[in-house]
Amino acid sequence: MSQLIDGKKIAAQIKDEVKCDVEKLRGQGIRICLAVIQVGKDPASTVYVRNKKRACEYVGIESLSYELDETVAEEELLALIEELNRNSKVTGILVQLPLPGHIDEKKVIRTISPDKDVDGFHPESTGKLCIGEKGLLPCTPAGIIELLKRSGIQVGGKECVVVGRSNIVGKPAALLLLRENATVTVAHSRTKDLKEITRRADILVAAVGKPLFITADYVKEGAVVIDVGIHRDEENHLCGDVDFENVKGKTSAITPVPGGVGPMTIAMLMRNCVAASQK
Repeated sequence: MSQLIDGKKIAAQIKDEVKCDVEKLRGQGIRICLAVIQVGKDPASTVYVRNKKRACEYVGIESLSYELDETVAEEELLALIEELNRNSKVTGILVQLPLPGHIDEKKVIRTISPDKDVDGFHPESTGKLCIGEKGLLPCTPAGIIELLKRSGIQVGGKECVVVGRSNIVGKPAALLLLRENATVTVAHSRTKDLKEITRRADILVAAVGKPLFITADYVKEGAVVIDVGIHRDEENHLCGDVDFENVKGKTSAITPVPGGVGPMTIAMLMRNCVAASQK
């Protein structure tokens, strides 16, 4: 019978651990403050930002909210980030993505101080990840590793396939799996003979960004499947990159959508906030 990996439960454990860390730091006179910037009123972004604020409140982290109009000039956004970089009270900065088309996301990410980059997207954070130095890790890939470890799933020596090559999930997930001594293949929607490659995987990470893309014929019997996707199906129900009902019977363990990887992203963000405050 397939193990259902409970991301909600594991994320709650991590947030409770972070809450204890925050209390200890407060006793040492260290206060943590996360500045969250949202540009526009994209409904999905609004939900994410609200959930992040709630998580901050739960673990005892102060949060500052900056809600900017969708038409805000890029220069104004960059000036706000520079101001927050200089503000010693602010220990972490998060700019909710995606941004409107007239704003250069790469420039925004580069403007955030690496020491306050709680999303782990700055080139300096990425470079440290590549060469194995300690740094602030991208939250979703770090959450994937925690899901595996806390579910008792051995990663070292396993063959892992990551379907997806984004800078936010696919590439850093592959690097973190390498760090855990896995043998890693990075594939994507244009990979030739993709099914043959994914069927080799002991651990399959689906981050391709296409709803229900991974069906049972992509999965080896007994594989662990981690679904990073989040979409709405034709009936407006949440679904992932994996056809869950079609695939779960072949797996030894699988994450659901919702309730799998999603809650881990915010839990790991809270952990990054603590780490950033100690820099």
